[in-house]
Amino acid sequence: MSVEEAGVIDCHAHVVLAETMGAAGSYGPEIGDPETDKPWFRVGDYVLHGVRYVGSPFMDPDLRVKRMDVAGISFQVISPNPLTYFHYIPAAEAIAFCKTHNDAMAAVVAEHPDRLGGVAALPIQDPIAARDELMRAVTDLGLWGGGIGTATTHPLDSEGFDTIYETFTELDVPLFMHPGPAGIDGPPGDVALGRFDLDLMIGFAAQESTAVATLIFGGVLERHPALDICLSHGGGMTPFIAGRLAQAAVKRPWAPEWVKGDGVLEEKLSRLWYDVHVQDPRALDLLIRVVGMDQLVYGTNFAGWDQPREVEVGPMAGDLADNARRLLRKG
Repeated sequence: MSVEEAGVIDCHAHVVLAETMGAAGSYGPEIGDPETDKPWFRVGDYVLHGVRYVGSPFMDPDLRVKRMDVAGISFQVISPNPLTYFHYIPAAEAIAFCKTHNDAMAAVVAEHPDRLGGVAALPIQDPIAARDELMRAVTDLGLWGGGIGTATTHPLDSEGFDTIYETFTELDVPLFMHPGPAGIDGPPGDVALGRFDLDLMIGFAAQESTAVATLIFGGVLERHPALDICLSHGGGMTPFIAGRLAQAAVKRPWAPEWVKGDGVLEEKLSRLWYDVHVQDPRALDLLIRVVGMDQLVYGTNFAGWDQPREVEVGPMAGDLADNARRLLRKG
């Protein structure tokens, strides 16, 4: 089966690549005690305990495909592990990591071209290097786009990033954005989010919502009308605060003139893409009411702690697969 024929296309799935271990120098990544019941994964000074990558779908593509069959997923677009975005480390180490990562990603998807497509890691702290790596990944390696975190050394609307966005449109490929836990290789987040895994739930949702607002109010979508960006987890809190964003667009003095017209903010929200990995049918219903169906794609965080037990989109699966093909330029 090819992506053109796939009935269910999963656009939210991460990968851990053995070839990248140590590719960022002293920042890692590094896997420890893989054969014990206490494995760990290190990125810089951050250590994740108790998550098994070796021998799991994260690292074994054959096992991934078998689990996809069980889950009813026809095709999957795999993207960088959010723990290894490395957006805050020195550029030289980030560039080295991304090159190694993308070479390995291309090799993985080449093993299963009828089931897997790949997204490149990008060193966006160096926009020129990120531009060049995106071009190499797409034109030389055959990857389908790029994946970055929602936070880095500069705001997403910085003019320096325009060269990256321009390259996405020139290559006609999508940009996938997903949060990374605060404090791994960048500034620490709210200490209150350090309890109960709130950094993964509330922190991620806040990052995604901030990214949406920044892309709109900062003029990224206005400057790059052909740019397609897909946000994880339904854009975080975006559907719930859409009305407040729209009112701010009209009433707040900092809002640019081009966003003040009736319906402009809403139109910009519907320009972005969102995966439907939101866990709750009420949240999905609100997302559909706010942005419509046309820009939604299926996503699972495959093999992650919050992966759904089964494909839950029901009769929407075909429509979302067609949406994914439009986003991926595959049909």
